[in-house]
Order: sequence, then structure tokens, then C-alpha cells
Amino acid sequence: MKIINLVSDTVTRPSSGMLDHMMKAQVGDDVFGADPSVNVLEEQVAQMFGKEAAMFCPSGTMTNQIAIKTHTQPLDEVICHEYSHIYQYETAGYAFNSGVALSLLRGPHGKITADEVEANIRPVYDWLPITKMVSLENTVNKAGGSYYTLDEIQPISKLCRERNLKLHLDGARIFNALIETNETSQEVGKHFDSISICLSKGLGAPVGSLLIGEQAFITQARRYRKVMGGGMRQAGYLAAAGTYALNNNISRLKEDHLNAEVLASCLKQRSYAENILFYGTNIVFFDVHGKYNGDSFIQRLDQENIKAVPLGKNTIRFVTHLDVDKDMIGRVVQVLEKMDNSWQSQKAIGI
Repeated sequence: MKIINLVSDTVTRPSSGMLDHMMKAQVGDDVFGADPSVNVLEEQVAQMFGKEAAMFCPSGTMTNQIAIKTHTQPLDEVICHEYSHIYQYETAGYAFNSGVALSLLRGPHGKITADEVEANIRPVYDWLPITKMVSLENTVNKAGGSYYTLDEIQPISKLCRERNLKLHLDGARIFNALIETNETSQEVGKHFDSISICLSKGLGAPVGSLLIGEQAFITQARRYRKVMGGGMRQAGYLAAAGTYALNNNISRLKEDHLNAEVLASCLKQRSYAENILFYGTNIVFFDVHGKYNGDSFIQRLDQENIKAVPLGKNTIRFVTHLDVDKDMIGRVVQVLEKMDNSWQSQKAIGI
């Protein structure tokens, strides 16, 4: 039976069309700025978000870390939500690479507001870090794929400009957000000093993220990319996959959202599931209770060739993507229903 992998949208494999595009890529040495396929990708992404330049990197962690390094100096502080990827999943790189602190906010749905940011800007004293940067994540992975709209971003952007703070967007799944808000990348781009986008999640490329900003920012960022080991040579084969993804895989993200909605709807009817988080994108969070804990639930799914990941003792995450089609989702629903029916039968006979 075919494995259905709901662990993450990072597990996608290149399609035949993407592989063909990769193999036909023109390549050079990107450290010298001489890889034509990388240059095409960087120019395309910069234009998409209305910025002057972009830089191709191996990962979103690297683009986020370079943004922090470029915008700050040691003893500064970055304001972000406690669910932020830069805090939760980047191995305290903000401290290791940049020598900065984080001010963690706790707004609902993994999001923060301008008022919350303003209340956490530090006064200038010798014994306090200097507030220098604000980072938003869109969509918010750890909050179940919630997303910011322009109406929520604009007041934060206005405040940052008034208070001379840099505003960064960890846009690992920004296109998932834009599909739901019907807003454009250029409308979003004008509110941020830097933007990180990921190609290897829902867009389906095997590797790669880009950091986007004005030319002077990217010029300095390239130096940090090099010192962090991110200067690649014939990276055009990977960049070509990113170009293919941008040209072919954005609009189809809506299919992933609809598939996730089916899973969320099914879980709302299951007796073993509670605290279901689903905001309309491609991520579903839920807690299991009763007969199941996180480990036993994952093990039961694994027996049915369904892969998922626990994110806590009893919390499970499902992520839909282009390698999980409607028929596979139907199969998952059948298994979730069977697991519920089996449990109810055991309860009825006192097991």
C-alpha cells in the first residue's frame, strides 16, 4: 500500500516537469554572481515582491538568520511571537550568529499586533538590549497555519517605520497565505524591509529559500551567506526547480487547503480528537485523548502506511502538499473513522 506522508510539506519530490527543467538549466558559479539560472530566479522573486534584489540560499533557516544578522548588531533585541520559527526551530541561531535577544509575545493564533509591539519596545538604558527589529511569520506553522492579512500587517509596518525598527517577514509559506487572502505579493512586499520565502515546502522544489530586500541590504547579506557556508557554485540546477515551482505550483496550493479542510472536518467528528486548529491553509493541529496519546496515535497511523508527526505529548500535526492527492485524503479519512469506531467498540464491551 502506498505511503501517505503528512509529516510536512517539505517531503515533496520534484515532478517530472520540474526535473526536466532542472536538467536543462544553464549554470555558472553563483559565488561570482555568474550562474544565469540563479540570477533569473533572484530577479523574478525580487520583482514579485517589489524589491530591488534577492539572494538564493539553501534553507529558510539561513535566510532568516542572515536577515537578523544584517538588520542588527550584538546586544540588540528582536520582537516576535513565541511560536515564531526563529525561536522554536532554528537552534537559538539568533544568539549564536547575531548575539541578540528575543522579546517573545503571546498573541492569539500565533500573531502579534502593533499595540503589542509598541508596548514591548525597550527604553534606552545601559542594562537593556536595544529593540531593533520585528519579525512576523506567515503562515504561522506552530499555530496551525494561521495567517496575517494586509489589514493586520499595515499597522505594524507603520509603527516600525515611525520607531525606526526593521520589519522582517518569515514568509516560509507566504503563498499559502496569499491564496487565502487574495492579496498580491507586491502589496505585502512594500511593508517589509526583508522577506524570506521558501521554495521547498508547498511549492514543491527540493531545496532552496530566498531572502529579498533592497540592494544594499542584499549586498551585505551575501557576505553573511558566504561566512555561514551558503555560497553555492552551480546552484542553477536547484534555482531552476524554484523557477518552475513559482511558475507552476502557486495556484494549486488551494488544492492542499481543501484537502486539509477535509481532514479538519473529519477530526471534528472524532471522539479521540480535540483542540483542532485549522485556519484554511495546509496545516491541521489537534490533540488526542482517551485511548490514544501522541505516540500510540502515530503508531496506529503507521500501521496503515500513514505518516505524521507528534508535536508534543498529545499533539499531532497533519500537513497537506502536492504529493498527497484527493484519493489519499479519502483513505486517511477512512482510517481516522475506523480508529474511532474501533475505540468506541472496545469501550462498549469494557476493554
